[in-house]
Amino acid sequence: MAAKLKKGDKVVVLAGKDKGKQGEITSVLPKENKAVVEGVNMAIRHTRQSQNAQGGRVPKAMPIDLSNLALLDANGKATRVGFRMEDDKKVRYAKTTGEAI
Repeated sequence: MAAKLKKGDKVVVLAGKDKGKQGEITSVLPKENKAVVEGVNMAIRHTRQSQNAQGGRVPKAMPIDLSNLALLDANGKATRVGFRMEDDKKVRYAKTTGEAI
């Protein structure tokens, strides 16, 4: 099945501690049904100092379930994603506006 949310999509969080926050998807984990969104679901990770990086407490975005995310349409509102055929190509479209994504 084709992915409704992909890397680079602008999304809004629908549920959880970060409800209402917006961000861009940095990676998708399809087997776990989760995605990592920039600036959302942040956790503190303690890292050891190395030659390349300073150690300490580093904030890191953790995966969030895809069911708690909704795509932002052109108007900046949350929308569901649908699929349709356009010129023999399957494209995603926003259900609120009907525009292809």
